[in-house]
Amino acid sequence: MDDTPSRLPAALPALRSQARQAGFIMSSEDRTGNLLAALAAARPSGRILELGTGVGEGTAWLLSGMGPDSTLTTVELDAALQAFAHEHLGADPRVTFVAGDGGAWLEDFDGAPFDLVFADTWPGKFTHLDRALDLVAPGGIYLIDDLLPQPGWPEGHEPSVERLLAELDAREDFQCVRLAWASGLLMAVRTA
Repeated sequence: MDDTPSRLPAALPALRSQARQAGFIMSSEDRTGNLLAALAAARPSGRILELGTGVGEGTAWLLSGMGPDSTLTTVELDAALQAFAHEHLGADPRVTFVAGDGGAWLEDFDGAPFDLVFADTWPGKFTHLDRALDLVAPGGIYLIDDLLPQPGWPEGHEPSVERLLAELDAREDFQCVRLAWASGLLMAVRTA
């Protein structure tokens, strides 16, 4: 079975070009993106949070699966990177771009929980994990990627990944599944 996605978001080629020009190597790969689109589609009026917009490849995948009544908030520290996403995806009224530190945003956010939280950066994954998990609605999904060795990993990062996986597996309020697939994923569903 070939698991290469057959349908790609329309903005993806332009976003990939922007990523190459910017030297950005940490975009979500296609299989992860396809999963994001499917998870977004499963919540027709879902509230979705993406931590780590990057140039917007994951954002494009999420938007491609979202229903017309769904909303997406995407947070990125690097405003110059996020500007590419805003340029190509900003006309979509379902998405709100937040330029700023994801950890600070998580600490300050006081709105309703999210049906899907995709943590694709350090805040919400390696820092501020408890706060990100607090923002997952009952029955909602928390997804992280880049858990297998990556070109952009800092030296000595593997023990941090192992600690994160162990911490998530130990939680009784989430049902976790590890996926040794794509860039290495973990999906956790908040139990009701």
